[in-house]
Amino acid sequence: MRLPGVLGAMRLVRFRGAGGGEPRLGLEETAGGNVVDLSAAEPALPRSTRAFLETGPSGLAVAQRALESGWHRLPRETVRLLAPVGDPEKVICVGLNYRDHCLEQDVKIPKEPIIFSKFPSAITGPFDDIVHPEESNEVDWEVELAAVIGKKGRHIEESSALDHVVGFTVANDVSARDWQMRRNGRQWLLGKTFDTFCPLGPALVTKEAVGDVHNLRIRCSVNGRLMQDSSTSQLIFPLPKLIAWVSRFVTLIPGDILLTGTPPGVGVFRKPPVFLKRGDEVRCEIEELGAICNKVV
Repeated sequence: MRLPGVLGAMRLVRFRGAGGGEPRLGLEETAGGNVVDLSAAEPALPRSTRAFLETGPSGLAVAQRALESGWHRLPRETVRLLAPVGDPEKVICVGLNYRDHCLEQDVKIPKEPIIFSKFPSAITGPFDDIVHPEESNEVDWEVELAAVIGKKGRHIEESSALDHVVGFTVANDVSARDWQMRRNGRQWLLGKTFDTFCPLGPALVTKEAVGDVHNLRIRCSVNGRLMQDSSTSQLIFPLPKLIAWVSRFVTLIPGDILLTGTPPGVGVFRKPPVFLKRGDEVRCEIEELGAICNKVV
């Protein structure tokens, strides 16, 4: 991981304080540490992550100044973390993007990225509950690296693609396999986009704080049992290729979220298959980014 003090290295969070109220923007001093109340330190800044990212480098510079000021610190136990981006225009997802995940399904490695989406209404916080829908009996887990767009672009070149990324976070692409694989004409959308099916967090870690995003350990456990354990080095299409590909079709704007695919170990391909039930606890973790943990209710 990059050393503390690197220019631009930050862990942006959204949170509610002890008294509740509207969401506020903040910065973790360290991973899992106390939180700088950015909304108190810089009241003129937007309180929406999407609007904040639209301010570009100037907003990030103001945030860094607040982080270094030593003021407006809140003890971690007094805040409730929310999804670091709660109002994206788009949640874009990639299927079959880990070599080892393709092998476990005995499918060919794709020649082009497989793109689908989730509705933003599926987003929930890093420690909030996943609601098991009555309509499904096959709810599954998928730990994923998520990239967050910080700069608008269309027809982006691979060589400059990472210039459009502000940072990264941990995602769980929760999936109802019955609706994904057999119902709704086998269109994936409904099986992927039930409410609470996109836990995100704990922080939006800026790219300056991450050593090599294409060489991070990525894991998921259910009730303490390790289910997925791989590396982002297994990505078939790395981030520059994904961003260049997606931007051929849509304009990417600040706050857009790109889920980059999941490694092997999901429940549906186990023998016999294993699915989430109410009371289960799912922990997704990516090296340098942190961990999210969600109970199924």
